[in-house]
Amino acid sequence: MKKVLFLYTETAPYFMASVERLVKDHNVEAHIVRWPVNKEAPFEMKVADGIMVYERGDFNDTSLRRLVNNIKPDIILASGWVDKTYLQICRDAHKRGVPTVMCSDTAWRGGLKQWAAVGAARLWLHRTFSHAWVTGEAQAMYAEYLGFERKRIKPGFYTADLDRFAPLAKKFASLKSAKFPHRFLCVARYIPSKGHQYMVEAFAELCDAGESGDWELWCIGTGELHPLAHEHPRIKHLGFVQADEVWKYMEQSGVFILPSLYEPWGVVVHEHAAAGFPLLLSDAVGARHRFLKVGSNGHCFVAGNKESIKKTFRSVIATPDIDLVAMGLRSAELATDWGPKEWAATVMDLIAERHG
Repeated sequence: MKKVLFLYTETAPYFMASVERLVKDHNVEAHIVRWPVNKEAPFEMKVADGIMVYERGDFNDTSLRRLVNNIKPDIILASGWVDKTYLQICRDAHKRGVPTVMCSDTAWRGGLKQWAAVGAARLWLHRTFSHAWVTGEAQAMYAEYLGFERKRIKPGFYTADLDRFAPLAKKFASLKSAKFPHRFLCVARYIPSKGHQYMVEAFAELCDAGESGDWELWCIGTGELHPLAHEHPRIKHLGFVQADEVWKYMEQSGVFILPSLYEPWGVVVHEHAAAGFPLLLSDAVGARHRFLKVGSNGHCFVAGNKESIKKTFRSVIATPDIDLVAMGLRSAELATDWGPKEWAATVMDLIAERHG
């Protein structure tokens, strides 16, 4: 039985679903070391058989390295390079010929800070990681600049839990064909980088100008900006919702929007595409490259630009319901070619690619 070790920061339901699929499909033993749950995303997650979870705070550097030596993993996958002990463990394993994978959603943006990081990382990264597993093309470009050969870079590190979200597209299709819900739905943490303030103000101004028809805006999430949320009778702030409960609000909503000012990827986009939603995404959302075909299943607007967001809202409000239903079905088609099954197969491919 192969043993897979994840040295992780914060886990999320979509990640746990992928690991569960890995264990189920390939009969492996999975071990996850993780940081504490994020207070802005306090997901309650069940741990399936065959998965062992360890809390990072329970280990110092020495005891964590001892744990890894006892596990004897066939592969190690680590979240970026933020935890120095994780890096040392990967370096030790790399010397022994164990595949060590840097998992990253950081996109190449070409700024001075990234160029500096490239210069520093090239001195040690090749001794620490054998492969990079990234989310998309902009992330693959960064990995190349860091010194990874293209053949040692895998795409698709993030995936939605398709078993959870794909069936919703069929479930919602008949309901929404009969009466399409005139509600925009945003699912994101209430932090500055998510751009709530621009979206909410844009929609409120449309409502006050009498340009919003009977549409509403619902927002799910929590975070430092939640207490300061813009109040308006046509806008609902629903707070944090557990993964098992989100479908209830998705069923009552018609169009998904993510107004992020910075969003390297955004698994939530994949989730709502799989569930059959038209997508409204800012041009800062990395996942748009994979899941949004502008004019076919949604629209793109300029991040942080209220007039651009208003224009997008107006476009959707003016679109016949039957066309919005069709856009959602196209989203579902785009979402189903990559999921936990393919993710799990990639882990097994990486195990097979033992480096020299």
